[in-house]
Amino acid sequence: GCTNKMAESVKGIIKIFLDRGYLIDPDLIGGIDLDSEFIDKNLESNDSGELLMFNKTMMNKLLEKNISIDLEKPLMENETDLRPFKVIKSFDKKPRKVQVQDFVTHYVNRYNSLRTILQNRNALIAPLSISRILTKRERDNVSTIGLVYEKRYTKNNNLILKLEDNTGTINVLINSNKQELFEKGKNIVLDEAIGVKGSNGEKIIFADEIFFPDVTLSGTEMKKSEKEEYAAFISDLHVGSKMFLESQFLDFIKWINGETGSSEQKEISKSVKYLFVIGDIVDGIGIYPNQEGELNIFDLEEQYKMCADLLGMIRKDVQIFICPGNHDAIRLAEPQPIFDKNMAESLYNLKNATLVSNPSMINIGSYEGFSGFDVLLYHGYSFDYYIDQIESIRFGGGYDRGDLVMKFLLQKRHLAPSHGSTPIIIDTDEDNLIIDKVPDFFASGHIHKTSISNYGKTTMISGSCWQSRTTFQDKVGHHPEPGRVPIINLKTRDIKLMKFCD
Repeated sequence: GCTNKMAESVKGIIKIFLDRGYLIDPDLIGGIDLDSEFIDKNLESNDSGELLMFNKTMMNKLLEKNISIDLEKPLMENETDLRPFKVIKSFDKKPRKVQVQDFVTHYVNRYNSLRTILQNRNALIAPLSISRILTKRERDNVSTIGLVYEKRYTKNNNLILKLEDNTGTINVLINSNKQELFEKGKNIVLDEAIGVKGSNGEKIIFADEIFFPDVTLSGTEMKKSEKEEYAAFISDLHVGSKMFLESQFLDFIKWINGETGSSEQKEISKSVKYLFVIGDIVDGIGIYPNQEGELNIFDLEEQYKMCADLLGMIRKDVQIFICPGNHDAIRLAEPQPIFDKNMAESLYNLKNATLVSNPSMINIGSYEGFSGFDVLLYHGYSFDYYIDQIESIRFGGGYDRGDLVMKFLLQKRHLAPSHGSTPIIIDTDEDNLIIDKVPDFFASGHIHKTSISNYGKTTMISGSCWQSRTTFQDKVGHHPEPGRVPIINLKTRDIKLMKFCD
């Protein structure tokens, strides 16, 4: 009788997963020690449009909800007007010594996570391991998933990839005569995970199709709230720099406080309930050559204090989220942790501010019957690498089109797929730069110029800046356009661009 009850319980749990759009990894079945009521209450629906495999990492995140820790920031007294939110993901692990095997484990975890996404593509059902393909007859139709180990062009201008999984390596040939496929192949970078479908030869696959983990583009409507609330996005304040545009930033503060603007603009400003500040909030010290000649605040704590003083002027019913960037007083390797309290204590004293890591994900705007919006924050330090390396981005607008880089990263489902594109922290539990959950908003900064576009159900927002052009930006080819603030209506998903600089 006891065995039958357990079997029925497991069946019930599996049904809940299927109803939410997931297959469940068979290895997890024996480890389920939760009742169906808990899973039914806490398992969010998969809205990707495809059946996904629910793996160990996803299970661990679900189990975290069984711990009696409320991630929703408690409201302080006299702050009852603050909007509800939840920090979905913010890196907070302590640094530790890393060994060679840890790199292997890190990339195996990345491969397994992205493989789970890729193998749910209808055209990639039952992909074979590379070792299995190497034993098959020539000209068999095969499909596989692997990490890109090498990329080169032949003298006939065909593209050859060396693909690897945990069983071996194999070459993949993309013929230049297949123009659409070849153009897609140009956007492949080292270390990313891809799926390949084609026919096999002698230790080679002749590719007919290439698949990226990507986000679902069809059959998905953009999420909208029934409440008319706005979210505003800013980045790259660079407080402490001589080029910090303080008066223009004060104009922004006056506007968000409802003190300036047309009657329509004042109505919008009253409805701004969320403000995202996406990195480089101070200029830092020693970040680029001869920076000291362009500073007017030479003490980091004082830079943060001035920044906190400015943000502290914003009305208290606006919920502010702040993540670091490469200029901030925190390690450069990503994920960057939350700001150092010893250096930036003034930020911690802002009652309506929540400090998160870079990257991080925050859910806003939820209410009874509506799951809210997931906002992915990433300052964008890897952008320089892909603007330089990817031809379609470089010639498609380069530093003027941050949204092209963001679309590229959504396709790869990773914020820095190539090793070396940004300094990273090796984590043996998971790759924290994987975009495992498709965001409703993907917000960044770093390149100092606003661009906004949609990809699938995701709105991509590249932030502006509050610093005029520096000598270093001249050298690296940035074209800053300061003082632009994207404001998004969460009810309609319409976007207005407020301008505070000419």
